[in-house]
Amino acid sequence: MTQREQNPAATAFDDLHSRHAAGLTRQAYLLTGRPELARRAVERGFRLAWQRWPQVAVDPDPAGWVRAAVYECALTPWQRLLPWLRTARTAQELPPSVGPADRALLTAVLGLPAPYRRMLVLHDGVGLGLYEAATEVEASTPAAASRLAHAREQVVAEACGPGEVVRGRLAALAASLEVAPSAAPQGAAAQAATPAGATPSAAALPAAASLLRAESERSACRLTRVTFALTGLFALVTLSVAVVAPDRGAPPWQRPLVTAPAASDAPVQPREARLLPEAR
Repeated sequence: MTQREQNPAATAFDDLHSRHAAGLTRQAYLLTGRPELARRAVERGFRLAWQRWPQVAVDPDPAGWVRAAVYECALTPWQRLLPWLRTARTAQELPPSVGPADRALLTAVLGLPAPYRRMLVLHDGVGLGLYEAATEVEASTPAAASRLAHAREQVVAEACGPGEVVRGRLAALAASLEVAPSAAPQGAAAQAATPAGATPSAAALPAAASLLRAESERSACRLTRVTFALTGLFALVTLSVAVVAPDRGAPPWQRPLVTAPAASDAPVQPREARLLPEAR
């Protein structure tokens, strides 16, 4: 019996990855326009899922949990600081099978603000209902409907086609688009499981899932070590301050009292006498 068969959690995670990794990569590509960024977001989402697997395993929709994590990783705002991680203005490295109309559609989608783009992909691309999509993006149903309406209006205007046709093309791309390999370095799981110049296949997905689990466990171990190191450093600094200045942190009733200066032996004259002029 293999180690995977002995661990039901690993088996469930690998099955979840095998069923949904390819589709999530296509959806992340629709959100970002960059194949390397889409794969990075999917790997990050599944690593988070394995780190929190007890929570994900009991979730009513584990695939939805991973999808939300992937979308958050793909659209995280800090990536705008790095040019190679920003959302592309045009769809990059599309396969030759994608025609001009679909290229114009993807360019219009990438031109949307991130919240509108996410709502459009969830509703028209993935096929979620309005309430389910609003719940996933943590927005009210009226706000989600407003985002969807504005996104559709802008995409239809730029894609130059009827609304139903445009939505049908977006759903077809979300279901069948093959993300082309990029020249940028990919994650360790994608590099080990995918030969050079080839897209990830269904046969390589179990190996990729196993590598993702290993990477997730190593990342958790590194995070634990860093947390303990920072905690120890903070305790050492606190102890050093307490040794150097022992009275600084003592309660007021335990601090040494400041004594008054010793009184001189000269008699103290009344204030009125000091103010009078001296007699000659």
